[in-house]
Amino acid sequence: MVDSTLVITTPSEVDMTAKALLDALVPLMQDLSRDLSDTERYRRLLQSLRALFPSDATAILRLDGDTLVPLAIDGLTSDTLGRRFRVSEHPRFAQLLAQAGPTRFASDSALPDPYDGLVKGVTGDLEVHDCLGCPLFIGGRPWGLLTLDALDPARFDRVDMASLDAFMSLAAATVSVVERIDTLARESEQEHERAEAYRQASGSARREMIGASEQHKRLQEEIAIVARSDLTVLVTGETGVGKELVASAIHALSTRAGKPLISLNCAALPDTLVESELFGHVRGAFSGASSDRRGKFELADGGTLFLDEVGELSLAVQAKLLRVLQNGQLQRIGSDSEHTVDVRLIAATNRDLAHEVREGRFRADFYHRLSVYPLVVPPLRERGRDALLLAGYFLEENRWRLGLQSLRLSADAQAALLGYAWPGNVRELEHLIGRTALKALAALRERPRILTLDATDFGLSDATQARMRIEPDAAQAAQQNFRDAVTSFERTLVADALARNGQNWASAAREMGMDRANLNRLAKRLGLK
Repeated sequence: MVDSTLVITTPSEVDMTAKALLDALVPLMQDLSRDLSDTERYRRLLQSLRALFPSDATAILRLDGDTLVPLAIDGLTSDTLGRRFRVSEHPRFAQLLAQAGPTRFASDSALPDPYDGLVKGVTGDLEVHDCLGCPLFIGGRPWGLLTLDALDPARFDRVDMASLDAFMSLAAATVSVVERIDTLARESEQEHERAEAYRQASGSARREMIGASEQHKRLQEEIAIVARSDLTVLVTGETGVGKELVASAIHALSTRAGKPLISLNCAALPDTLVESELFGHVRGAFSGASSDRRGKFELADGGTLFLDEVGELSLAVQAKLLRVLQNGQLQRIGSDSEHTVDVRLIAATNRDLAHEVREGRFRADFYHRLSVYPLVVPPLRERGRDALLLAGYFLEENRWRLGLQSLRLSADAQAALLGYAWPGNVRELEHLIGRTALKALAALRERPRILTLDATDFGLSDATQARMRIEPDAAQAAQQNFRDAVTSFERTLVADALARNGQNWASAAREMGMDRANLNRLAKRLGLK
């Protein structure tokens, strides 16, 4: 139901409105000619919007396919920036996009508000009561939305629609400037097609790389640089940081984006099958080989092959891989014929391969072939407030799965997530959000419209203790070399996970976000099995 109440103003009110509008619009018009970042332009736009039309929260969202992506917020919780709103799941957004001008929803509208429970500084599960939104058009096509929300149901009763229309025109101009600058930058680097391929690759079938920290930005810059080459990339980082996402991003931004990206988890297969998976086999090559089969290299011909957990490969397989990397030629198992392939290789590992080389567990020549361009993915604990953006992404995913109107974090829960050291990184955060939301919902007798997760729900309220478990004190660190400290830490993590799960290896692996086979190998190396 849309509110169509007419607002009658006196001449003096009209003069005041015109002056306020002018005061708000002049700085924004001046900004159009200034060299500002996209984030700063949008921040100033929302700041002026709230000054002109007092509200509790504002947001600007870009339409990406069937999903609205928040670009800037003012008055909403930080995790909102990490959320992705599918238009089909949010009828208010769908109605706003279907209109040509501003739309206001009645305070008693039955349509759920996507921002319920997300207004910053509000205790309890208070819902939005006054909602106003406007579509933004660029080149005659819907670009996104500008939204205003208030907890007071009568907040927008006296909004002057003529002033709002004027502001929206300037907002559209601001967005157009940002879009034009971005387009020129892409054209100058001849990356327009690759950026589009990356956008498509980041759809429902693939996860999106989310973050705003300096570490995350540097990683994205490195990805963009190496993607334009055809170099072999070795992606390193702790378990759960998102190395596969990095490989997908490199492929999507490369000239091979239109060709296949084939992945293989080297740790998920026994040594007897890895060679067949990589190079293929012919019929009768071994027991069970009932037909010819192409391997991952042939499937990736012209594209990219991603080898995850490459540190788990045996020395024999490493030698055969080295030959393929050197001349592009391979033989299927049981065949004398050679096949030539054109494949870009991206490998990933959480091991220190240089140390493995020194210990004789990894070939030096193969290591140097892999690490032509080493790329380190930072752990989540070094990415600051990215934890909240990622939490927002996972909260929105789970809100949809659980059929809730809103799933949010309390202030103490946000503090706990920011204070935790995340030994399992992004994967641990993803699993923790899903598990905590499900448990919190199961503990309630009635299904709520808004579910708020507290620090106690996560069990991370003592952030100091969480950090102490990860960072040994200086005296202990002084007595150990780096490798011994890492081994000791890994042993403690595995032992604690087993204790919490009653020595059930499968449950412990799920909690740690690991494949059970990987956990078994790790436990053997640590002397726990």
